[in-house]
Amino acid sequence: MTRKGEGPSAAAQWIRETVRTYAAGKANRLRPDGTDDEPAWDEPLVGFSRGDDPLYERFKADIGSFVWTPAEAFAAAFPGIDVAPAELTVIAWVLPQTEITRRDHAREEKLPAERWALARKYGEEFNARLHDHVVLTLAQAGFQAMTPHSSPHFKRENSPRYGFASSWSERHAAFASGLGTFGLCEGLITPKGKAVRLGSVVARIAVELPARPYEDSHAYCLYYKDGSCGVCVKRCPAEAVSREGGHDKVKCRSYNRTICEKSILERFGIETYACGLCQVGVPCEAAIPRRAKDK
Repeated sequence: MTRKGEGPSAAAQWIRETVRTYAAGKANRLRPDGTDDEPAWDEPLVGFSRGDDPLYERFKADIGSFVWTPAEAFAAAFPGIDVAPAELTVIAWVLPQTEITRRDHAREEKLPAERWALARKYGEEFNARLHDHVVLTLAQAGFQAMTPHSSPHFKRENSPRYGFASSWSERHAAFASGLGTFGLCEGLITPKGKAVRLGSVVARIAVELPARPYEDSHAYCLYYKDGSCGVCVKRCPAEAVSREGGHDKVKCRSYNRTICEKSILERFGIETYACGLCQVGVPCEAAIPRRAKDK
């Protein structure tokens, strides 16, 4: 365990190990009923960004005034505590889908595979417990921390430019933390690919920050790079992804909440919604993609 007074490098390593060790434990299970030990997620990636990173103000200006900066998220949990944005760190992580889940889901064309639905339901419940574990571990070591998505002040709003959005975006936090860039379907393409779930915590701790490995928000997407891809357009059963318009969130959400949610309940007895067909069977499924001639 790290202690106050230890350096930023030690703090970063301690947090990475905290996330990875918890994900390697029994809580990370695709079926929590104890019928088998199949994990919901592969080993996580962990990244960091500072609370005063200019990107967070840019997100707010671009998406809407309701979007939190790290300092605003922290203040919602710790009102009355005077904290400079530079004192805060956003801890972000990537939970990659397992190979067998990706393989099952890639075979599908219209509806989610059972493992994918299980990961959306029980894997996300694990993700919530991981948030709690990170916050508690930090608190026990003397560092204030909070989870933006579980804040009672978290809201979903309407962005003038992008339609429905929320106070805090896990994808944007991961992007700012050096973990990936956006694709044509708006999924985050990470070093472990696009078939992932994300999480983040805001903490009052100093952490060593590696240089962000990109500047362009679409740096890893082959379509935005040179027009050589667009497979996610074909993979989307809702026709919610196009080369001209990118991602249509209304169409995507409608398909998820009506067709997929009903099908998952009827076929698997699970109350959840999930599609994600654009995340598999694509060049960016499990890695940062390269053009065929570059491989």
